[in-house]
Amino acid sequence: MTAIILAAGLGSRYGGLKQLDPVGPNGEFIIDYSVYDCIRAGFDKIVFIIKEENLEIFEETIGSRIKGDVKIEYAFQNMNDLPDGFSCPEDRVKPWGTAHALRSCRNIVDDKFVIFNADDFYGKETFAVMYDSLADVSGSMYSMPGYTLSNTLSENGHVARGVCSAENGNIKNIREIKQIMRIDGVVKYENNGNWVEIDENSPVSMNFWGFTPDIFEYIENAFVDFLRDPDTDLIKDEFYIPCVIDIGVRKNAFECKIINTPSKWMGVTYKDDKPAFVEFLKSKIECGDYPEKLWNI
Repeated sequence: MTAIILAAGLGSRYGGLKQLDPVGPNGEFIIDYSVYDCIRAGFDKIVFIIKEENLEIFEETIGSRIKGDVKIEYAFQNMNDLPDGFSCPEDRVKPWGTAHALRSCRNIVDDKFVIFNADDFYGKETFAVMYDSLADVSGSMYSMPGYTLSNTLSENGHVARGVCSAENGNIKNIREIKQIMRIDGVVKYENNGNWVEIDENSPVSMNFWGFTPDIFEYIENAFVDFLRDPDTDLIKDEFYIPCVIDIGVRKNAFECKIINTPSKWMGVTYKDDKPAFVEFLKSKIECGDYPEKLWNI
């Protein structure tokens, strides 16, 4: 089974290539812990989605550390990689989003897989339950680990989240909401200049998904619809995985189950988030969840 890691983001709010910023006691990155959790959960192939210009640094760091433990492949997110009949506007500067990034794996992944962010910490239990959730799945049945919105906020700025509503354990709909933060003790998001309250107990996607290969055909069709939509701003708008899931479940094209996980999510959205994450990681090492030194290098 394959694990795909989204590592092509610009990291603009963080101010650098945060995927390769050391957080562990021996220079480990956040992505190191996710790869470690993937391997012990049973995944035998890792695909890194990156910018082609970052290939060398990934091969010299993460790639060299895990070489021989699992099969490694790289996929490149390219703004000009579009369906036939479409071309990238000259004024566009950002990639097309996470669903477009996943599309870049369409010719190298042909088995069941998970996909998740390189710069988020999901916890060992999440990888184990997601692996198990895919083990007996066939056809169009997808999954995601569910986290609670209030437990995924940053104290140092706003965040974007896929906020879900559920029915019988499946996603009923999902909204990609940007600029969510706690203001005077209340969780709100910005909407056209107004701050709107949102239920802090809402289940949210942290961009960790479990898919079967037929998702690629659905993504291709949804991407064409996205590019043809007259309301799409082809200079700025992005094609997100949560949006694809929302459209699919609303049309009953597939189901997406919310998988319960006991793990705590942690992230480093802003540089000021890093000290708290380092202390959290230290506690996970002290309780035996991770060795002090992940790799024998």
